[in-house]
Amino acid sequence: MKKFLSLISYKIKNLRLKIKITLVIVALLLAWFYFSLSSTLFNYPTSFVIEDKNGNLLNASIAADGQWRFPYNEDVPDKFSKCITTFEDKRFYYHPGVDILALARAFKTNIANKEIVQGGSTITMQVIRLSRHKQKRNLWQKIIESIQAVRLECSYSKKKIMSLYASNAPFGSNVVGLDAASWRYFGRSADKLSWGEMASLAVLPNAPALVHPGKNREVLLRKRNELLDKLFANNTIDKTTSNLAKLEPLPGKPLALPQLAPHLLQRFKIYTLTHMLKH
Repeated sequence: MKKFLSLISYKIKNLRLKIKITLVIVALLLAWFYFSLSSTLFNYPTSFVIEDKNGNLLNASIAADGQWRFPYNEDVPDKFSKCITTFEDKRFYYHPGVDILALARAFKTNIANKEIVQGGSTITMQVIRLSRHKQKRNLWQKIIESIQAVRLECSYSKKKIMSLYASNAPFGSNVVGLDAASWRYFGRSADKLSWGEMASLAVLPNAPALVHPGKNREVLLRKRNELLDKLFANNTIDKTTSNLAKLEPLPGKPLALPQLAPHLLQRFKIYTLTHMLKH
């Protein structure tokens, strides 16, 4: 009887030890998950931009790293949100940062083609990837991106994530972000673009080095028109709007930005740099 009770006591102690170890491991994993996301995702230099009281662009200068990257803008045009989710991530507003169905479909497609032809990344995962631009592209990094994407969804709203994507996605050449792309390729703000123009921009972040305005125009035209067909198929636009959008010309080479207030821009630069040095 004593041996039996001793055995039971040993097993209980052993079980308690295993539970404690498990709880410690879970606690460490949760702590890592919580702190896995940087408090500042994007810390890249931005262009100096001056607008009038009505939001019209007066002047802008290229960022310190040679990129046309306008400051973060939380207001993303509805057209862009609908275009980019239709093209890149149709379940964006429903998944927790990772789309298991998209990943499974991409895995199946890649196996069938014996090469990577489809990524399966969500917009949230792409935000993480853009913030970690120096990291190599491999399976381990994909896992890290997936975990951090879920973490991002825990702290940020879908609207905020869409804004981060729109402000930091590559649009070919040295153009970063929707606002800069809109001015560089169409000469006006993003909220004034047509469906055809917005669809042209929405397909660029997927392969900015391959299908950007000025090169591979047949590929750009095909991708834009395929996106317009999808927008019609999901009832975002009607058939007439789709057909008319397909007739719109593709953007040509990047346009020069307005230079209406050069002296004011210079004073703004000096003031901003002085303020930064003081703090």
